Amino acid sequence: MADKDYQRMALSPVFNRLGEQSSLPRHEMADGMLLPSTAYQIVHDQAMLDGNSRLNMATFVSTYMDKEAQLLYMQTVDKNMIDKDEYPATAEIEDRCWRILGNLWHNPDVENSIGTSTIGSSEACMLGGLALKRRWQTKRKAEGKSTEAPNLVLSTAVQVCWEKFCNYFEVEPRWVPITEDHLFLDGHDLEKYVDENTIGVVAIMGQTYTGAYEPVEEIAAKLDQIQADTGLDVNIHIDGASGAMIAPFCQPELNWDFRVDRVASISTSGHKFGLVYPGVGWIVWRDKDALPESLIFHCAYLGGDMPTLALNFSRPGAQVLLQYYQFLRLGKEGYREVQQGSLDVAQYLSASIAEMAPFELVSKGDTIPVFAWRMRKGYTDNWTLYDLQDRLRMKGWQVPAYPLADDLAEVTVQRIVVRAGLSKDLAGSLLADIKTEVEFLERLTGPMPTEGQTSAFHH
Repeated sequence: MADKDYQRMALSPVFNRLGEQSSLPRHEMADGMLLPSTAYQIVHDQAMLDGNSRLNMATFVSTYMDKEAQLLYMQTVDKNMIDKDEYPATAEIEDRCWRILGNLWHNPDVENSIGTSTIGSSEACMLGGLALKRRWQTKRKAEGKSTEAPNLVLSTAVQVCWEKFCNYFEVEPRWVPITEDHLFLDGHDLEKYVDENTIGVVAIMGQTYTGAYEPVEEIAAKLDQIQADTGLDVNIHIDGASGAMIAPFCQPELNWDFRVDRVASISTSGHKFGLVYPGVGWIVWRDKDALPESLIFHCAYLGGDMPTLALNFSRPGAQVLLQYYQFLRLGKEGYREVQQGSLDVAQYLSASIAEMAPFELVSKGDTIPVFAWRMRKGYTDNWTLYDLQDRLRMKGWQVPAYPLADDLAEVTVQRIVVRAGLSKDLAGSLLADIKTEVEFLERLTGPMPTEGQTSAFHH
């Protein structure tokens, strides 16, 4: 770019500059350069077309952190978590964080356990599944038995990362279907799915479909019975993407973690109810025996040894520091207050939606702060939850409607995820918009109320 052109651009108002006045190629690099402020404005304005993340009731991922956390993020965004030799302080903080979680989840001997950060809970689940598979293979080889055809038992309502795990790492998924009577994996008929090739059972603390907890104690009791009957000793991995950061603070009496002997590993998402911006998950194993040494790589660390295990290599270190910031900033009391606040807002919303004639609750937000509802049978055929989803999107709200898992795919539900940052006041605005849009749909299409109901809000 000639000096004269650069000076002209620098003096021109941003929207009159080259780049803003002309169309730049979208799928190849332009020949020339732009001023930083011009390039910034183009990218900023393109991203401006996205929805407002704070109004996204679909995502579990954190959309709010305080200004000190944002400052820390900006100051540490250049750290690469994998480079433990260059960033030993960050590596030490990562070690502290998983040990904090191990203690939070009642690990009986944290000094004899092992854990790691990941890029998210999906990677943590992959590592948990790989450890189950490798441990099963090692045991089978020692017994002189075949290591072909490993399988994993899990509900059809699991998050898609488990389908990826089974596909990518050649493990047969043994799907336990959800039904009206069994909306989650609860140990019912588990003996039909477990055999000598079963590497483990996945239990979910907070289904993405409805927010339900799967009863870990009941699943473990059924596995105890199976072992007594067949000799098969099968471990559990807890997918605690959401609930593992809710239950310890808000349902401390619930027995779901390492207090249950069959639990070999627990994963969670730091960037969901761990209250950190996207890019961090965690997994902790009961002990070093639960994680085969063959999955661990060793690197020199300050003259000692730092075990490392991950599917990713280079990844952000800033989110690990943000997780430690939240642990320090909030402590147990703060986490309890934040999570209970989200639970209170979720139950305020669910109770209000339950009073609307078109709807009935599938869950009410008393496990994790997530709840779902469906159309009341026979209420109307004139509009659907997908119509309501579209109407709310026009107001900026993203409130997804979707079918339940395979065996209940004919049931459509709508779901709200309440996260830190959704105040009761903002929730009241959402509720008002839901009522307004239901009234619009009924005026537009005509309601078909059940006997004794005259409007969407008569109860």
